[in-house]
Amino acid sequence: MSLPELQSFIARHERIFLLTGAGCSTDSGIPDYRDRDGAWKRPQPVTLQAFVGDELLRRRYWARSLIGWPRFCQARPNATHQALAALERRGQVEMLLTQNVDRLHQAAGSEAVIDLHGRLDQIRCLGCELRLPRQEFQQWLGELNGDWLQLDAATAPDGDADLEGVDFMSFRVPDCPRCGALLKPDVVFFGEHVPGARVERAFAHLGRADALLVVGSSLMVYSGFRFAQAAARAGLPIAALGYGRTRADDLLALKVEASCAQALAFLLEYPGAAPALTPALAEAVAPGPGASADARSSGS
Repeated sequence: MSLPELQSFIARHERIFLLTGAGCSTDSGIPDYRDRDGAWKRPQPVTLQAFVGDELLRRRYWARSLIGWPRFCQARPNATHQALAALERRGQVEMLLTQNVDRLHQAAGSEAVIDLHGRLDQIRCLGCELRLPRQEFQQWLGELNGDWLQLDAATAPDGDADLEGVDFMSFRVPDCPRCGALLKPDVVFFGEHVPGARVERAFAHLGRADALLVVGSSLMVYSGFRFAQAAARAGLPIAALGYGRTRADDLLALKVEASCAQALAFLLEYPGAAPALTPALAEAVAPGPGASADARSSGS
């Protein structure tokens, strides 16, 4: 599918539900999880059960996080984030539901955002539900483990770092300063349920939308894929932008395999209002006789 068809899809709809994934943030220096076939590029992220039940794994997690966080928190919004924020300013966004935990959509100016999987810039106590700023916790970790700050490693998708051949037994992990329970990032781990109220709020906005646009996500994780399923059941047209296959390919009316930033660049050219289609563009995207402009395809 071509970029003019994506422009037409966006121009035709006034209440777009945006569903974004890791592909939005790769241009900001944050790696994604999967290849173009939807397979894992690296070992799967830690599960909640393992994090809670394995002290050594927990030390390893926080050691990697201590090293990776400074680079992760320096990431800045890229053209994809800025384009989607511009789309909101034009009044065409019902809600942006992101599977990312980097808060870059908000940094770019998007306000109607639900962080489906939480936010990495915050720490949560599993006992008393105390929240702490990650930067404050980072300083605390550094004070307890000063020697580790000299290590360097490549950034990984969840704000940690790839450390190999390191003995983690000496790494010290603080507990909650209020109740003494375990602390974890305020993000949804594998094996952990997304808070029900958050899911209900997202579905409520999907119910008011007139289209679903998936940007930079393979939708391989069910917590995101179910919104595509619900949109399909409701008869909403679904478009997907990004490289590789998605779990929702059979549900798509439009699939554009292209750079997210390049495909959405036209939104930054008209930040205040939706541009009218030129006669050439209108002719290029017009459906053929008897065809529906939003008819579902096989995702090709």
